[in-house]
Parts: sequence; C-alpha cells; structure tokens
Amino acid sequence: MSHIIIVDDAATMRDLVSMALENAGHRVEAFPDAQSALTRLTKGAPDLVITDVNMPGMNGIEFIRAARGSGHRMPILVLTTEAGPVLRQQAREAGASGWVVKPIDGATLCSTVKRVLP
Repeated sequence: MSHIIIVDDAATMRDLVSMALENAGHRVEAFPDAQSALTRLTKGAPDLVITDVNMPGMNGIEFIRAARGSGHRMPILVLTTEAGPVLRQQAREAGASGWVVKPIDGATLCSTVKRVLP
C-alpha cells in the first residue's frame, strides 16, 4: 500500500495511529518531532504525512510550511485535538490537505487516509 509518515510528540498516539495504518497494509514511519521528520523528508517524500499541531519546538503548522517550502507536494493530514477555525485556516494556508480532530477510531482514520491519498 502506501508509505506514511506520522509526526506526533505523544508516543501513545504515534503507536495507535501506526498500528491502525499498518493493520490496513500501509508502511509507516513515526517521528516524535517535526525536525526529525523534516530530516527524514530529505531522503524522499512518502505518499502521505500525518502531523499533530501542538508539539514542542516546531509545531505542526510550521512543519507544514517547512515541508512545502522544501518543495514537498505529498498530502499532509493534520490529526489534532484542536478544533478551532483559526488554526484550521492557518493549516490550510500552510498547505495542509485535511484536518481530523482526535480522538479518532482506526476505521475512520483509515477511510480518511484513503480519501486523502492520491
């Protein structure tokens, strides 16, 4: 299936999202912060990135801007507890492809991923 990168500072969330996507047949790489994910992107783009917004250091919006600024065009899905329209708009303007509010079950996550993938 697809190669997906997950960026989330919460180990439990990385594990849950990874497990759901791997069970659906995707290949997953998970990173605890935006900087390490950006470093990984220098080796090539995945089919999809899923990122949290609230992370220490570089937040998810900054990560999206940096990824897009480096020329990466893969879809980027924001998976966060934030539901506010201002952050959604900022993410959209930065280049996010979609926004999903946590908590989310595995089936809904997989159907969202399927819809976002090219």
